[in-house]
Amino acid sequence: MRSRINIRFIMISAIAVLFTGICGMIIFYNIFTKAIFSDLEAYSYIVAIMDPEALDGQVSEDLKKNGIRITWIEEDGTVAYDSMQDKNLMDKHLDREEIQEAITYGEGTAMRRSSTLSVHTFYYAAKLENGSVLRVAKNNDGVFNVMIQICLLMLIVGVIAFVVCTLLAHSLTKNLVEPVEKMAENIMLVEDEDIYDEIKPFVSMIKQQHMDIMQHAKMRQEFSANVSHELKTPLTAISGYAELIASGMTMGEDTKLFARKIHSSAERLQSLINDTIELSELDDSDYMLEVEPLDLYEMAKDCAVTMEFSAEKHEVKIEAKGDHLVVNANKSLMEELLYNLCSNAIRYNKKGGSVTISTRMEDKHPVLSVKDTGIGIPDEHQERIFERFYRVDKSHSKSTGGTGLGLAIVKHIVAQHDAHIVLSSEVGLGTEIKIIFG
Repeated sequence: MRSRINIRFIMISAIAVLFTGICGMIIFYNIFTKAIFSDLEAYSYIVAIMDPEALDGQVSEDLKKNGIRITWIEEDGTVAYDSMQDKNLMDKHLDREEIQEAITYGEGTAMRRSSTLSVHTFYYAAKLENGSVLRVAKNNDGVFNVMIQICLLMLIVGVIAFVVCTLLAHSLTKNLVEPVEKMAENIMLVEDEDIYDEIKPFVSMIKQQHMDIMQHAKMRQEFSANVSHELKTPLTAISGYAELIASGMTMGEDTKLFARKIHSSAERLQSLINDTIELSELDDSDYMLEVEPLDLYEMAKDCAVTMEFSAEKHEVKIEAKGDHLVVNANKSLMEELLYNLCSNAIRYNKKGGSVTISTRMEDKHPVLSVKDTGIGIPDEHQERIFERFYRVDKSHSKSTGGTGLGLAIVKHIVAQHDAHIVLSSEVGLGTEIKIIFG
C-alpha cells in the first residue's frame, strides 16, 4: 500500500514538473517571439526615416552584427536593396507571405527558413507611403540559444523540484499510512491523537464495527456452547433411559416411566431444534416476510383458548380482552409471538395467578400486551432476558421445561414487523410485555 501511494505521488510530481516545463517553454517562446517582432517593427521605423545612403555605411555594419537584415522591395516585387545579399541576384519577393500582408494590411509578419541565407528567420514588413515595402529580418539563432539556456535552467529546476517532491512524497506517504498500519495491527490501540482529524470518523466507525464483530463472535460462541449444552441434556437422558430399557433392567411400570421420560426429553429436544431453526431463519437478511391484515384481538382470543389447558395445568387463569385492532403482520409469526409470551407468563406465574392478553390503542399506535401476576423479573436482568438462552433463575427454568429461546424469538419477530418492545416488571408482583406497532 505504501509503495503504491508513494509511486503515485512521484508520478503526479513528475507529470506536474513536466507539464509546468512545457507550459513555461511555450510561454517563454511566445514572449520572445512577440519581443522580436516588436524590435523588428522599431527597426523598420528607424530605417524608414534614415537616408538610404547611410544604410551602406557604419549603420549597415552595426545591423549586420546584431543579425538584422534590411530589404527594400518595390511595388512590383523587385528587390531594390538588401543589406546582406546582392539585389541583382535576388528573385522578386512579391509572393512572400509578409510582403503580401504588408501590401494588403500595411504590415505583415512571418517566420520561415530564408531561401537566400538558408537560416530560420523572423520577418517584419511595412508598407511605405510610396508603395514600396520595407522588410526587416532577424535570424533566430540567438533566440534558439536563449531558449536552450532556458531549457537547461528549467531542466535543472525541474530535477530539483522532482527530487524535493519525491522526498516530500516519501514523508507524506509515511505520515499518511502510518496510522492505517497501526490500525491494521490493532485498531483498539490507536488513540485519537495519533490519527488525522479527517479520518477520525472513519477510525471510529471501524472501531465500532470491530467491537460489534467481536461482540457478535462472542455471542455466536456463547450460542454454540449453549446449544451444545442444551442439546446434550435431553440426549443424555434419552440415551440413559433407552440403555436401561435395552439392558432388560426395567420391568412393568418402570419401563413405562422411562419411556415417558424418553418421550418428554425427545419433545424438549425437538422444541429446542425447532426454536434454533426458527431463530436462524429470522436472522437471515434475505428472509421474506409475507404480511396480511390481522385482527390482534381475534388472535389474542385464539391464543387464550389454545393455552387454556396449559394454564389449568399450572393452576393459572388466562383471558383475552380489548379492542379489535387490525395490523399488517405475518400470521404464523404473530401466533408464535403470542404463544411464547403466554407460555412464559404461565410457566413463571404463581398458583392461582392470572395471564391477561389485551389489545388497545396507545398514542395512536396499536398495542398488544401480555400481563401476568407471576414472580417478576429483577431490574438487573430486565435488559438481558431477550438474549438467547439467558435465564434469570436457571434452576426454575429447567423445572419449567423452557428452551431459553422464546423471548429471543419474540425480539426477532418484533424487529421483523418494525415494532418495539416495552417491558415493565416488579419482583413478586408480575410482568407486562407490550408490543407497540408503528
